[in-house]
Amino acid sequence: MRILLTGGTGYIGSSVLDTLIASGHDVVAVVRSGDAGDRVRALGASAIQGDVTDAAWFGAALDDVDAAIHTAAPDSGAEAFNTAVVDTVIERFGGTAKRFVLTSGIWAYGSRAAIDDDGPLDVPELVAWRVPIEERLLASSVDATIVVPGVVYGHDRGLGGLVTDAPRTETGALRLIGDGSQHWTWVHVDDLARLYELAVTDARARGRLIGSDGSPTTVRALAEAVAGPAGVVAESVDASRGRLGGAFTDALLLDQAADGTKARALGWTPEYTSIIEELTPEASAA
Repeated sequence: MRILLTGGTGYIGSSVLDTLIASGHDVVAVVRSGDAGDRVRALGASAIQGDVTDAAWFGAALDDVDAAIHTAAPDSGAEAFNTAVVDTVIERFGGTAKRFVLTSGIWAYGSRAAIDDDGPLDVPELVAWRVPIEERLLASSVDATIVVPGVVYGHDRGLGGLVTDAPRTETGALRLIGDGSQHWTWVHVDDLARLYELAVTDARARGRLIGSDGSPTTVRALAEAVAGPAGVVAESVDASRGRLGGAFTDALLLDQAADGTKARALGWTPEYTSIIEELTPEASAA
């Protein structure tokens, strides 16, 4: 399959690129610089340099592929960026058999103990812009899947660092985000990449598709696993908001648990099932 990929040099996108290439797909990676083009070509992809918000240019690129995966995330202006991408996809892919995979995020479901892929959303302020774009895509005639990653970890990157590398008190205690009792739903980036491949190739994949390692873990449990003898210390919500920003903290305080039932029904099985084991292999082995 000839697949257009945005964000192929990013954290998630680079793993998706590796997975698609390893499976024998013809990947066309959208890049914004010559250096990025050199990197993706070295991995076995084709590179096209351009701006996905340029409807004419991006539309022509979409006409030349069988499917597209959108993982790119700009540093700012995400709403306008994704709106432009989805507008062009609806125009060029609508009414065709071409599959489009959009990236969302688990925060859209709000605090919930048992999140269903196609269940109700309760979106915090930080990512409220996503929902109108996603709903417009799902209501269109595009053959669309929305991959919803949990909190992504792996290869020493991801939001887990907000917990494991948090500031410490004068006595060395690791500061939590709030009291740390909130569960985060996690997914390893390499498992997530395999879910993207399934989303773009499996005719059964429709609507929202959650990527979860099946082991929702509290912020406190993760912090305690890496804190050492000094332990951890709770932080007031106001203190966390002051340290990390209000809207961001509100998202980080969401208590969420999802097991990715829908993805598993399609045959996806995570190889990584514990962020604690991944980040603390010595302790897990003991």
